[in-house]
Amino acid sequence: MAKKAVATLQTGVGKNFAKVIKMVKTKKGSYQFKEEIVHVDHVKDFFAKK
Repeated sequence: MAKKAVATLQTGVGKNFAKVIKMVKTKKGSYQFKEEIVHVDHVKDFFAKK
């Protein structure tokens, strides 16, 4: 599944998007990973929000 998403991002209109992964600490003290596909202009906004 991941290979298909990455292959789609590398061609055509997909070049304007990036797959971003952020590590977030939970209340219990463990970490979770948040993944999204966002437009390259909104990457900094994704990492800035909590």
